[in-house]
Amino acid sequence: MRVIITGGSGLIGRALTADLTSAGHEVIILSRTPQDVEDLPHNARAIGWDTHTASGWVDQVHEDTAIVNLAGPNLAGEGFFPSRWTAERKQKLRQSRVQAGQAVVDAVRRANEKPRVVIQASGIGYYGVHADEIIDEHHPPGDDFLAQLCRDWENSTAAVEEYHVRHAIIRSGLVLSTQNGSLPRVILPYKLFVGGPFGDGKQWWSWIHLEDEVRAIRFLIDNTAARGPFNLTSPNPLTNDDFGRALARVIGRPHLIPVPSFAMRAAFGEVSMVVLEGQRVIPRRLQELGFEFEFTDLDTALRDLFRRRI
Repeated sequence: MRVIITGGSGLIGRALTADLTSAGHEVIILSRTPQDVEDLPHNARAIGWDTHTASGWVDQVHEDTAIVNLAGPNLAGEGFFPSRWTAERKQKLRQSRVQAGQAVVDAVRRANEKPRVVIQASGIGYYGVHADEIIDEHHPPGDDFLAQLCRDWENSTAAVEEYHVRHAIIRSGLVLSTQNGSLPRVILPYKLFVGGPFGDGKQWWSWIHLEDEVRAIRFLIDNTAARGPFNLTSPNPLTNDDFGRALARVIGRPHLIPVPSFAMRAAFGEVSMVVLEGQRVIPRRLQELGFEFEFTDLDTALRDLFRRRI
């Protein structure tokens, strides 16, 4: 099988590429600067694209192809400290995601042989902000910026169904890795002995180990019954306070000093809602299809991540 990945040089794309190639599949990563995509495993290569059309890569699509659309700038930015959601940045976050999705639809439309499936990235921000309510895939979308962004991202590739191509959406939670993503930002205060809850610590954090994220994507590629939205989160979400306590146990640091909500909002603006607000999300549809998680307990997941440094 050939798997074409947009956004393949990011955290999830790199891990998915390694997993797929180790199983003997071919991976093509679409990149604006393919020459800069280094250290690819055997049977993986990067080719150029303009991020908004199928030009230059549509001929790579055939009937034994899966397209995984992960393209889109990081919500919190690339630096250690989150980037504010200015009007300009909001427009960039939305436009880049929608244009990439339109490019995928363009490729499906123009391909002589249609791919077997399109996997579309999204996030649990789709559901908006909630307190203790348990949320599964049947819950309606929220009405804040992040929820609308997720809706637009998901809808950007919905038209592939008109060409009889299976369409599955992955609404990912907090993907845990020691190498990239949100976890290194959370770890640093604990390493400096000043770790503690964000705000009141009661907000729910729905997390998933990077390995389970990749395994779930592989599962959805292979399972022909997988259509529509799937929450990619552990079955056991935790409050921010409990998450921090687990992290402190694993790395042997105290969990004492809270970060006031007003300080985070003052420093980072609207983007602070990513950690100060939350959703108690469960992966109901994924489990109903028979997917089994390797990591359902946060302590075990963190110990594995630190042991393997992934």
